[in-house]
Amino acid sequence: MKLTVNQNFSTHICTACIQRQQEKVHEWIKTQEKTYTPFYSSIDIRDAGFKIAVVDTNLFPAGFNNLCEHGHQDAVSLIKNAILQRVPHALNILIVAEQHTRNAWYLENVRILSQIIQKAGFNTQIASFFTKESKICELESGLIELKTSSDNLIQVHCFKRLLEKIKANDIHFDMIIMNNDLSSGIPEELKHINIPIFPSMHAGWHSRLKSEHFRHANNLIKEFAAIAGLDPWQFSCFYEVIENVDVNKRNDLKRMCEKATKLFSDIQNKYNQYQIESKPFIFIKADSGTYGIGVIPIENPEQIMLLNHKKRNDLLRGKDAQNIKRFLLQEGVPTIQSLENHPCELCLYQIDNNFVGGFYRYHTQKSSRENLNSPGGMAFQKMCPHLDKYGKDCGIKHNLNIFDIYRILGRISGVAAAREIMDLDPRFSPDKSPIQP
Repeated sequence: MKLTVNQNFSTHICTACIQRQQEKVHEWIKTQEKTYTPFYSSIDIRDAGFKIAVVDTNLFPAGFNNLCEHGHQDAVSLIKNAILQRVPHALNILIVAEQHTRNAWYLENVRILSQIIQKAGFNTQIASFFTKESKICELESGLIELKTSSDNLIQVHCFKRLLEKIKANDIHFDMIIMNNDLSSGIPEELKHINIPIFPSMHAGWHSRLKSEHFRHANNLIKEFAAIAGLDPWQFSCFYEVIENVDVNKRNDLKRMCEKATKLFSDIQNKYNQYQIESKPFIFIKADSGTYGIGVIPIENPEQIMLLNHKKRNDLLRGKDAQNIKRFLLQEGVPTIQSLENHPCELCLYQIDNNFVGGFYRYHTQKSSRENLNSPGGMAFQKMCPHLDKYGKDCGIKHNLNIFDIYRILGRISGVAAAREIMDLDPRFSPDKSPIQP
């Protein structure tokens, strides 16, 4: 499968400017990373040629099954260091998964994550809360066997039943790794458990805001761009936030339209500055949430007033049927990249801010100006962390100079996410050590 670039867009931003300052840039990032980095993360990046920007950052990545074999190999040593830095002498690890018992691809992600941790020398078990399938917790075994997309079986325990064993000293865990984004809030069982949890349960989507992430990220990108002598806009997205919105109320849609009008104007000014001929567009998305749920592209502000019933419903409900009242209006970044003539974007995977590969997400039914993280044609192509040595094994050839910018932006996003965690987790304070829950 061949990665191609749409030549109709403007040429790439000044990579030479970044290369000339490469040493200063990497030293600056290392300094930022010394404070704290997330246990793991995934970073969605869109490349428009005239700009390259992170459009989403996930602290509970669910695509380890999409990493190549070389990424898995790197992940073993990196996850070992990440665990032992946080919990020295750890041996028994509990992975808390989402409740996607019917999503075989997600289950394969959990299987691969567990396998990586086992290869690193730890014992693992997998659990979930099963709030929607409470009968699983009533089984004598307290677990269920589920088949993954690779036809492998995994055992997923009921967390409540495991908690009973923990309290009775029948089983012991040194660390909990969350692969559940806690969109519905922190379960009572987690609030009083005396086991270190990573990533922090306070950084789930019940409290995390995308706008806060981009506030931190944009502050960092200003510093990065100053070192490179470039415009921060070339590496970031303008955005607006609107609260207390009922998308079924015309007055609320009117308020959103007014915010969008300002955003379109700001973007158009930049397009004029750089003589970009294409038209601006934006995405409306929940300010907290994941899986690409409720993400709608808007080509002009007036479209907001004309949203049909289906699109308003898409915006109204998030994961686990959460009612959405706060929205992020985010500058759209058209992608110049495609696989087999289908638009694609990058998703980088990091462990402790170290790159372990990732994948290209492409969509057979969407355009370069739409949300590619949506069902009905979404697919993935693996990328290799060792681009110069093994990249061809994964079927994708890269421009290494451009890819260095992607990795820099990924690391910046990881630092921004760390700052979010420090804001959200009450156990963080300036006088505490860098490695904390």
